[in-house]
Amino acid sequence: MLPLKDDVPSRTFPLVTVALIALNAAAFLYQASLAMGPEPGAARAAQAFVAEFGVTPCRLTGRCPLVDEFPSPAVTVFTAMFLHGGLFHIAGNMLYLWIFGNNVEDALGHGRFLVFYLLSGVAAAGLQTLVAPQSSIPMIGASGAISGVLGAYLILFPYARVLVLLVFGFFARLVYVPAVIVLGFWIVVQFVNGLVTIGAVAAAGAETGGTAWFAHIGGFLSGIVLLFLLRPRRSPRL
Repeated sequence: MLPLKDDVPSRTFPLVTVALIALNAAAFLYQASLAMGPEPGAARAAQAFVAEFGVTPCRLTGRCPLVDEFPSPAVTVFTAMFLHGGLFHIAGNMLYLWIFGNNVEDALGHGRFLVFYLLSGVAAAGLQTLVAPQSSIPMIGASGAISGVLGAYLILFPYARVLVLLVFGFFARLVYVPAVIVLGFWIVVQFVNGLVTIGAVAAAGAETGGTAWFAHIGGFLSGIVLLFLLRPRRSPRL
């Protein structure tokens, strides 16, 4: 179920949403330029960049055997939000941000929305770190912050209609689905995958890479809380 657009018009130009998309795109292009460089060690340089500016749980908790002093672990919580693991990773994140971010920005205002977005990303990294405090695998991506946007959107516009692409094997169809179903299904998937991941790690006795499911969950839940803390006292959209 891939969302394509919603039916909630924005009253204002989504300045912050557009700026965030532009910054993510610029960072991704820089990452790609590192990986495609002519030097023999270009791929390693790109990996080192991610390791340096991605947020690593054991660096935050001080449990890494070797801790790099630069950049500060606290700084990487923010820099990691603008790095991505590939074209599909950033394309999916920016699609969700474009569809749902403009309306949340409209409701909060530009300044509040920027604070909301960054704090959602911080909360996302925090929960993933709490679940795996000894992990040495860097986390990157805007997914945690965007999950906060989805949580706020669910509260603000639960009955908005979202145009989604449904694919069943060779059958594909465009249908409008209420946001409460689209986003409700999304968060259930995150919880289920998070529990499966914990079970797999416990069974294997070692950490694994892949999607940071609990970052998504932390971002989503924090987005709901932050909405009530940051929203204007009076808004005709709430």
